Amino acid sequence: MFVSGQIPLDPATGQLIEDKSVRAQTRQSLLNLQGILTGAGASMRDVVKVTIYLDDMGNFKEVNGIYAEFFRNSPPARATVQVAGLPLGVAIEIECIALVD
Repeated sequence: MFVSGQIPLDPATGQLIEDKSVRAQTRQSLLNLQGILTGAGASMRDVVKVTIYLDDMGNFKEVNGIYAEFFRNSPPARATVQVAGLPLGVAIEIECIALVD
């Protein structure tokens, strides 16, 4: 299953979350991924590859801390890339590939 890039949108409103911190944006982006996976009958344990797009690689440590909360055991392969800009001016976008039966 290929899950396209998720940004920190509140799924209930379709609007960006109010907290603009990279920690909050990372958490919401991962929650959005998790919600899509759950809707397809999968979970974060099924994820085999993650790509993270950051507008500032200086935020990597904060992002990594939140990421570790979602992938506690056997984290999937991951690439993190700094980009010049992301949709709606967010700090992070996260996509993944999961193996689903």
